[in-house]
Amino acid sequence: MSEEDTHQADLIIAARMADAARAAIAPHFRQPLAVENKLQAGFDPVTIADRASETAMRAVLAELAPEDGILGEEFAAKPGLNGRQWVLDPIDGTRAFIAGLPSWTVLIALSEQGCPRIGLIDQPLTEERFTGWPGGARWQRRSETRNLNTSQTTALPDAILSTTDPFLFQGGEASVFERLRATVQLCRYGYDAYAYAMLAMGGVDLVVESGLQPYDVQAIIPVVQGAGGVMTNWSGGDCSGGGQVIAAANHALHAEALALLKPAAP
Repeated sequence: MSEEDTHQADLIIAARMADAARAAIAPHFRQPLAVENKLQAGFDPVTIADRASETAMRAVLAELAPEDGILGEEFAAKPGLNGRQWVLDPIDGTRAFIAGLPSWTVLIALSEQGCPRIGLIDQPLTEERFTGWPGGARWQRRSETRNLNTSQTTALPDAILSTTDPFLFQGGEASVFERLRATVQLCRYGYDAYAYAMLAMGGVDLVVESGLQPYDVQAIIPVVQGAGGVMTNWSGGDCSGGGQVIAAANHALHAEALALLKPAAP
């Protein structure tokens, strides 16, 4: 099997998982929910919908890829036997979910030898699915499909920026982000991983965040890169482990934004 055929076969598995997650989540959205807080200080919510989604995806993997490892947000990691690991965020944007807002997504990545190779961002309410692989990315809604391409915006004063929360950044991060926000044309807040999907689609030009976990970013990287974008940490290196993240529509815009953010990189 060629490398391209392998990627497409894995995307079929990812799609099966996304379908299972949709079905598991549907009974709970905009319904009364018990919300647990996973933190002693601060707020990191989890609900029955998060756990049902991940349980459904793990069941698909037990059937279709039992030798692959799993790293999920809600349950213990499962070691793999072959260097392959599925990285799952069963609901990215649980805060939006419990508020009844439609900006949450399901994130699925396949990492090989520690590098995310394919990614899937699924928004069950709008029925939009964004997939990425080496050399390409695609948007799908029911029978509609189109290739994804990032924007051609190359200058910060023309750019649309997004981040999940204006209070996400700490210390020096806050000051460099404010410089970036003051330079761009427009800044939008509150979209979690959906903002990266819009970057891949060509609407948003920059997404900047901090404090992320591997399951927050690994599905996003192949989608952004497959659509022609650039995604790194604030030092310009690999961001697959999470932490500080910048995604840009192209190399020129990435370089301009990175110059502002680098002083706050570790």
